[in-house]
Amino acid sequence: MPVVIRLARMGRKKISRYRLMVADNRRSRDGRFLEMVGTYNPQANPKEFTLKTDRIAYWLKQGAQPSETVGNLLKQDRFFEKAKAAEKGVPAEGETFQRLPERKRKAKPKRQPKAAG
Repeated sequence: MPVVIRLARMGRKKISRYRLMVADNRRSRDGRFLEMVGTYNPQANPKEFTLKTDRIAYWLKQGAQPSETVGNLLKQDRFFEKAKAAEKGVPAEGETFQRLPERKRKAKPKRQPKAAG
């Protein structure tokens, strides 16, 4: 059974909130799931999300694949850095990680208007 960690939409029209769910990838987006492992509110300023890190780590070890959006949320929370530190025995409190610099996108050159002629 292929398992994924993905978002399930909640909330009413135009006010979206999401739950991070562990589900079989053959199920519908808001269908049956195995476990709820967090929440995400994109409309808050700044965006809010909560994660059950121990359960996410468990499911990742079991072979679950995070969706692209969930992977981005985990990166924002520095989940993978914290997991590596925990494996090495670094205590979770008083973490001293260096934040990775954000990559800047290359600007595409502006299109030159075609010469009339």
